[in-house]
Amino acid sequence: MKLIANGRVWIDSPEGAFLGYGRIELLEKVEELGSIRQAALEMKISYKQAWDFIDQMNTRANTALVISKRGGKGGGSAEVTEEGKRLISLFQQFNKEFQAFLAEQTAKFAT
Repeated sequence: MKLIANGRVWIDSPEGAFLGYGRIELLEKVEELGSIRQAALEMKISYKQAWDFIDQMNTRANTALVISKRGGKGGGSAEVTEEGKRLISLFQQFNKEFQAFLAEQTAKFAT
């Protein structure tokens, strides 16, 4: 029997959930597409759900992670702040180290 150590990174704040895979993907999509609506469409989630996640992260962070501008004729826009980009990078590095830890633990089960 092959055993595999498994787990997922999730970062909480004192108020509750803060960052996880889905929220990081949302931040990355907003950065790439410049739009919360477009990011939600690509992720196959509702605009409301995307907006709620961003609002939670912005409220729980020391500074906004996403700044949005209301739409008009051409629609609105959104951008990930420097703090948002920093947290994306920190999360990715933490996840990389966590995956390496899991691989090490999996190797112990094989012996």
